[in-house]
Amino acid sequence: MAAPEITAPLTEKVAAVQHGLQAHSDGGSAFVPVQTRSERFTSTSPDDFAEVTGLEFEWKFAPLAKLKHLTAESVDGSPVAFSYTESGGATVDWIDRTNALVGSAGAPEERASANAWASVEKALHIKVTGEDGAETVVRRDRFDGSPRGAHIVIEAVPNSKGTVILEQSGDANLTENVEIVVGANAQLTVVTVQEWNDSAIHLSSHFARVGRDASLKHVIVSLGGSVVRINPSIHLVEQGASIDSFGLYFADAGQYFEQRPYIDHVAANTRSRVNYKGALQGEGAHTVWVGDVLIGPHADGTDSYEQNRNLVLSEGTRADSIPNLEIETGNIMGAGHASSTGRFDDEQLFYLQSRGISEEEARRLVVRGFLAEIIQQIGSESLEARLSEAIEAELVASQAV
Repeated sequence: MAAPEITAPLTEKVAAVQHGLQAHSDGGSAFVPVQTRSERFTSTSPDDFAEVTGLEFEWKFAPLAKLKHLTAESVDGSPVAFSYTESGGATVDWIDRTNALVGSAGAPEERASANAWASVEKALHIKVTGEDGAETVVRRDRFDGSPRGAHIVIEAVPNSKGTVILEQSGDANLTENVEIVVGANAQLTVVTVQEWNDSAIHLSSHFARVGRDASLKHVIVSLGGSVVRINPSIHLVEQGASIDSFGLYFADAGQYFEQRPYIDHVAANTRSRVNYKGALQGEGAHTVWVGDVLIGPHADGTDSYEQNRNLVLSEGTRADSIPNLEIETGNIMGAGHASSTGRFDDEQLFYLQSRGISEEEARRLVVRGFLAEIIQQIGSESLEARLSEAIEAELVASQAV
């Protein structure tokens, strides 16, 4: 599908609050950083954000030398060609950046996201209308090494049911925003798969708005790229809204993968489950997971749980895992969080080896079993099989070194 030539006007939305600052409670002139996630400054203009230095919490782990140009320099926002599988339950097309859907799910909280927002000329609109759960696969593999910005809007109309899979490979030097709008009683699955080349840089902010009695399954799979940073912000804005947020990542030597899921329980009787799992191997492999859950003052009856688990396969790796939970009402069903990072379970290895399985194969079995829980949540047999094969290839390659 060819990318059209666009000459759309640019529009901007600017918030009125200064980034990251609020008056101290003592009434003096001192200022302290905003602590509550919902109070963070948002703007669609990069000029409204301070220059990124690496001292900010949202950037403190990231390798700025590799990605700072996507926050500080202009990027090309013209549409890039893509391919997709036809589905009777969905349409895929470009919409103008002035379309009312753009900005309906959220707004940038940091400079790279705002840089992409301000640069794009068109947004890729994926609209799910069917009710039979049809699968739409969008493949993006035609980016080059030049700095680019992009914007995607995924819309599930009320009472619809479907799956959208974004498959991404090849070269990339990309900052983008992905908006997800789930209408009342809709059931939507969104899967984003990063299998970029080793040199690729991909910064992506996801914003989701989940309506009344609607459900969203959101899955992030990161297997390739030099720097991959995907931060979903899910807002459960009406009663009965539900989110299942899953993540799977496998970081090799020198790779940096970051995920910062934020679940915002706005309305009453909402539900969330967050489960991210990752494996790390090789010198310099680094993963970051920061999970934020906010249960707002009107979110009575909330049922929430988040967890992150990391499996370290070799020396020289680093996994940062930080769960955060804020509760502003005492009338909830339940809320909790968990985080763990560790090596192989020696008892599992011993059990497998005692039954005649070699140590190498036993290690692969343990890792496959560890990550299979996330793969099986995707709901697409063909994609699940392909990802299982990709992880097996990673494990075989690591043992050959």
